[in-house]
Amino acid sequence: MERIDLDPGANVPVHLNLFADRPELLTATADELSAHRSLVQQAYRLFGARHYDHYDFLVTLSDILPSIGVEHHRSSFDGLTANYLIEWDKSADLHSLLSHEFVHSWNGKFRRPADLWTANYNVPMRDSLLWVYEGQTQYWGEVLAGRSQLLTRQQTLDGLAMLAARYEANPGRDWRSLEDTTDQPIIQYGTPLPWPSWQRGTDYYDVGLLIWLDADTLIREQSHGQHSLDEFARQFFGMDDGSYGELTYTFDDIVAALNRVQPYDWASFLHQRVDAVNVDAPTGGVTRGGYRLVFTDTPSDLYKAADELRKLTSLTHSIGLSVDREGEIKEVLWNGPAFKAGLAPASRIVAVDEVAFDIDRFKAAIKAAQQTSAPISLIVREGERFRTVLLDYHGGLRYPHLERDPSRPDLLEAIFAPRG
Repeated sequence: MERIDLDPGANVPVHLNLFADRPELLTATADELSAHRSLVQQAYRLFGARHYDHYDFLVTLSDILPSIGVEHHRSSFDGLTANYLIEWDKSADLHSLLSHEFVHSWNGKFRRPADLWTANYNVPMRDSLLWVYEGQTQYWGEVLAGRSQLLTRQQTLDGLAMLAARYEANPGRDWRSLEDTTDQPIIQYGTPLPWPSWQRGTDYYDVGLLIWLDADTLIREQSHGQHSLDEFARQFFGMDDGSYGELTYTFDDIVAALNRVQPYDWASFLHQRVDAVNVDAPTGGVTRGGYRLVFTDTPSDLYKAADELRKLTSLTHSIGLSVDREGEIKEVLWNGPAFKAGLAPASRIVAVDEVAFDIDRFKAAIKAAQQTSAPISLIVREGERFRTVLLDYHGGLRYPHLERDPSRPDLLEAIFAPRG
């Protein structure tokens, strides 16, 4: 166990409490410690207040305990992989967990959706504003991770590329609103969905992030750079310094606060993105932020790190599936090429073009199919049965990236730049 002071000399202490499977996993470099200390300062510069008399990150570095975050007003439980510190670059997909849970002290614990505050356990909670509680927390978690250098500039861009590509591809918004996904914790929380791209699970986290990026860039555009969502955060979450009670809010409170920062029809803006179905993915913040979503045949380092963390290979944007190293299909994109060929989760690819499955061989076959009209031949095992599947796909390997659009100002640089 290691206890690290993240704000030395402060009247209100913040500590990083590390618990690891083995002592050597506790080793942190000076740059890593600097980033974690910077997180505290960047949060104070964003919100301008704190709502605790102490704060403790309770962090496990373990491959036995789950990777999960749980927020409290003056602490958080942060379950990270064993290599979080000692293989820093490889754990990048987890670098915003601590910033996310830290933000919850302001958004979720101090300011809390009215439906999520109840006087006693006899009154049921309602989840209608989870796209603020979790979605805006997800946004500020990524922003603070970027501002504090928990994530590099490139990792931040690559993460946004992955989110934009994922939700542009997922067709579930054709029938299910984001608001409806806030009921997911009540219906089926933590249980894997067989068809997540169609069913939608807890999309209010990452789609919420994209909505608040959209709002932030719109404020900056409308105000010609004079205002930003930072002002909303400071006004809405940064009041009553030192208080750690609860102050509730409603949808109308959100709209009124946004209008105080920048007048706009925010009610319609939010209703269109939260309540409507059959709408485009809310990726306008990426475009307005000065970037284009593009695809190449080479994954980003963050994309590779995310695959490594989940122990699979994601080919979502090419053939439309994710597969582990043994060939078991983990996820299939609804209505994608693999779906149309009849592939489904839990089946296993045992051979590619009549040769035993190997992930590198599989990717090579996808690349080679660009030069021919012949389909990729797969032998698939489903339970005790085997069958041949012809995958008629010729688009090659595709991985998402953000490309700078010089015709627009770089608002993402402005958003993720450190403060102070």
